[in-house]
Formats: sequence, structure tokens, C-alpha cells
Amino acid sequence: MDKADLTSLILTKLRKHEADIRDQWANPVGTNTRHFIIDSLLPESVAREIYDAFPKDGNGFFNRDSFREKKRTSAHLSEYEPILANITYAFQDPATVQAVADLVSFAQIEPDPTLYAGGLSMMFEGDFLNPHLDNSHDASRARYRRLNLLYYVSPDWKLENGGNFELWDEDCKVNQTLVSKFNRLIVMETNQRSWHSVSQVKVDLPRCCVSNYFFSEVSPDPEETEYFHVTSFTGRPDETAKRAMGAVDNALRNTVSKLFRVGRNKDQINDQ
Repeated sequence: MDKADLTSLILTKLRKHEADIRDQWANPVGTNTRHFIIDSLLPESVAREIYDAFPKDGNGFFNRDSFREKKRTSAHLSEYEPILANITYAFQDPATVQAVADLVSFAQIEPDPTLYAGGLSMMFEGDFLNPHLDNSHDASRARYRRLNLLYYVSPDWKLENGGNFELWDEDCKVNQTLVSKFNRLIVMETNQRSWHSVSQVKVDLPRCCVSNYFFSEVSPDPEETEYFHVTSFTGRPDETAKRAMGAVDNALRNTVSKLFRVGRNKDQINDQ
């Protein structure tokens, strides 16, 4: 299925669920981070085609493995079946971007064709993503990161599989778990308080996700229009050592990034 067809399907679903999306966004449950969920985003056969296009061994994906996270990512879409590029860019189509921006009442929202920190994501048994705040800006630091769009395509994914998306309170003590359900789209805002994570995968199955990030020159915080931070990690409530390590690690990486304008894995951006 080509990009135009996928874009049309996404727009149809957004319009159909407009009232529910607005209500979810205005009334987040279990977290202060605004977000919305759309299940059965695409026809099941199309969602399965997208899943089937992922290399099930993660071959060619960039391996991230540290105390912060363990997962595999790729922004080099030309190396895979065309439908993976088509679905990624369907989310970046101007009509899709505008529709999402209108639903959440955000101004001057733009996609990121370089897929800096976005693109394809795979997690395998034992993989995880600790609670974190996303990098505040795009690769050029010209725009603030405002929205995450996460589309999950692993069939029959259940809560007990782990690998589920989590939204935390500002102290990272209480979370709201959102199952990484097949054919589910989660859209969340990103700011200086939107802590989120992925629980450890418990099964020998690949968890596959198509990730997009939308940016804006408009700061998410009207009282602080000039700020910058790297992707900042902490530990879970019972991970005291990781919390302490994260605080030091975040401060060091933030200082280095500000002084030398270097960022995590800028060489992994989409070059097409």
C-alpha cells in the first residue's frame, strides 16, 4: 500500500474519532501527560503487512545497550520493504500533521523527515527503556520536540508480554501502563515533565513500533521559552542506584552537548 492510501486511512480514523480524541487529550487518566490512543488504526491486513516487513532478527538496526535502555532502532528506511517508509511518511504527510495539530490545539507543528531519534524501533526479550524525558529539540536545535506518535504493529501483544508504554508522574513514582497493542497509535505531548518508559519485554517475540516526532518553534512552556536538555534518564522507583547514576549522567551529557553541540547518534538520521 502506498503513502497516499495510508495517509487517507489515517485521516479517516482521526476524523471518525475526533470527539473521543479531544476528550482523551483534555482528561488524561493516571498521568498529567496529555495523550490519546486510537485502536485499530488501519485495516488488520495492512497492519500485519507492516509488521511482516520488519526484519524479525533486527538485522541492520542500530543496537542501543546501556543502563538507560536496550533496544534496536533504524532511520534508514530505504533498506527495508517500501511499506515501512510509506507508513512512516504517511504520519508526516502535511494533512496528517495538520489534523493532529488541530486535534490537540498545537500551533506551528512540523514533522521531521530526518527521523532524528525516530523511525523504526524493535525490542526483544529482556529489552527495556528506562523512564526518561525526550531530547528537548530536533537535531539542529531549531525547534522544540512537541509530540510523539508511536504506532505498534506486533500481533496479539498483551500486557503480560511486557514491552508496554508507560507514562509517569513528575516524580517518576507512579505510572500509567498503556499496552503496546497491535494496530494501536499512541500520541503524547513532550515537555520538561513528560516522563515515559517501556517496561522490560518478557517474551521471545519482537515488539515492533513505527515512531515519529513532531516539532515546533513554539516552546511547550510559555513561561520558559529558552531551554534545552538532552534525553534525560532516571531509574524506576525501586532502582535507587540507577536514579543516582542517571542524575550524574544527565548532567554530564547535558554539559557536553551544550558546550560542543554534539548529540546522541546524529549519524543515525535518515539520509534519504
